[in-house]
Amino acid sequence: MEQSEIILRAIGVLTETQEMVRRLNGDADVDADVGDAQLGRLVTEVFPPVEVPVDATPAEAGQAVVDALMPAAISLVGAFAFVFSELAEVHDTGRSDITSTELLRTLALRLSNRDSDDE
Repeated sequence: MEQSEIILRAIGVLTETQEMVRRLNGDADVDADVGDAQLGRLVTEVFPPVEVPVDATPAEAGQAVVDALMPAAISLVGAFAFVFSELAEVHDTGRSDITSTELLRTLALRLSNRDSDDE
């Protein structure tokens, strides 16, 4: 999965979570499992399956898992960190002309357009 796609999916998770929180604050019935399901799908798709050799020592098995999962973990954390930094920049500059929802939508469109330009 490309980094831009991971960022787009992270934006989706954040947008869905934001909507769920709004509905919770409005005392609406909310299925919290919906947000967890989207995050779970993202994690499942980003992290590869790990095969550990049967004869591996515990240290070798641990290293095999770390080696297989570290790049995916860095990509996932990087995606959320990127989105956070974009939201923080808007907040820190005191902009009131755009909501966080609008910023997330704008970021998603910008990334989508860049991806379609690359094809």
